[in-house]
Amino acid sequence: MLGKYGMQSFRRLASKTWEHTRLRKKPSGAGSRVLTDAQEVFEFNAWDHVQWDEEQELAAQAAVAKNSSSKMDAEQKDRFQSDAPKFWDSFYGIHDNRFFKDRHWLFTEFPELNLSTTDTTEQQSRSIFELGCGVGNTILPLLQYSSDPKLKIFGCDFSARAIEILRSQPELDEKRCEVFVMDATLDKWQTPFEESSQDIIVMIFVLSAIEPKKMQRVLDNCYRFLKPGGLLLFRDYGRYDLAQLRFKSGKCLEDNFYVRGDGTMVYFFTEEELRSMMTQAGLKEEQLIVDRRLQVNRSRGLKMYRVWIQAKFRKPL
Repeated sequence: MLGKYGMQSFRRLASKTWEHTRLRKKPSGAGSRVLTDAQEVFEFNAWDHVQWDEEQELAAQAAVAKNSSSKMDAEQKDRFQSDAPKFWDSFYGIHDNRFFKDRHWLFTEFPELNLSTTDTTEQQSRSIFELGCGVGNTILPLLQYSSDPKLKIFGCDFSARAIEILRSQPELDEKRCEVFVMDATLDKWQTPFEESSQDIIVMIFVLSAIEPKKMQRVLDNCYRFLKPGGLLLFRDYGRYDLAQLRFKSGKCLEDNFYVRGDGTMVYFFTEEELRSMMTQAGLKEEQLIVDRRLQVNRSRGLKMYRVWIQAKFRKPL
């Protein structure tokens, strides 16, 4: 029984009021938009650094308890996991390169990717590898904003359709970028570069699409292919994100791991479990934050609470 924090209460909180949500300021100079007056909530499309109160937290927990109370049977679960590349191929076949916007925000969240310098007289060559590159919404902005001829970008995805679409993009500079199909959950990666060769590995909403028992293997391989001192940049779904709360009963594969209507899968992380996996892989924490934001639909008067995990972990020298 959900009691006073049942689904009806959750929907009321999520879509209309939630007026008791506390918001905290980010350090000055950070450039965030912070709501200080609840009456101004619909003045902008998004607000940063939202801190939930107890009522909101309990409502989210109740919603997840309800939508995960019934798990898919083993046969259904195996089908979605074994056919994952097919579901992603179908997804990209439908949406082509129109579904995701290019991630220009990455240069704000991860200034390490700001490689726009043209002074290469004393600069060593640098190599970036994006795991789960999709149709290039990270890779293409990287190529666009950096004219460094010594920069080499690699990208892989286990959807052959996604790689096909990316290769067809006129912005793809094949002299500086190589993309390929690879299943990152395999024990041994087949890559066009050597182990301990990458300055930066980028994982943006990728680990969440992988079966939880295979996640550690993926991070172990990231460690293997980073240079000593290399950096892993990570962003993904956090626990109790709106996307998790919206799932209906019967879509849960295992705790906090769901299948969407199109057959693709998604997991929702906590800060603690991500830290544990990264540490077990041998990576050292430089940043690990829960990014809570309030997005609003001004025309409909709706409030939508998003939760993401953002992290930077480094391979020791």
